[in-house]
Amino acid sequence: MESPAELRLDLVMDLLLSPEEAFPVPARLVYRTDDPYAVHVAFHVDSAQPIGWFFARDLLAQGLLRPTGLGDVRVWPASVDGRRTVALMLCSPEGDAFLQAPAARVAAWVRHTLHLVPPGGAAERDRVDRALDALFAANAANRAGGAGGAFEPGC
Repeated sequence: MESPAELRLDLVMDLLLSPEEAFPVPARLVYRTDDPYAVHVAFHVDSAQPIGWFFARDLLAQGLLRPTGLGDVRVWPASVDGRRTVALMLCSPEGDAFLQAPAARVAAWVRHTLHLVPPGGAAERDRVDRALDALFAANAANRAGGAGGAFEPGC
């Protein structure tokens, strides 16, 4: 079996502590063809392990153009001292993080992911098909064995 392709982008994001104070945070964005809907981000702060987040690739792509996202992840275009940036707000029970990254670098990386797996492309369809096949197989096995908890529409 062929191993999945992976695209990485190492960059430094600014963690905004206040309007006047920012802290540079090394980050790595990762896109994998075996997880075509997601972008994974690892933030390398002063801890033993990086802090990881993942969210929809479409959220990042749209956030380069206009404010998008609700809840835990929000992305929007911004400008800092005349430089185009992409702003990222991450919310968790442990606290919120407001980050900014160079828009041009992130946009170029997102374009590469879209060339690797276009939206609605074969890798996305294959992943959905495999998930549906597994769901239907489990449902059929539950019905054949009389097990409770089988999927019922409208649950």
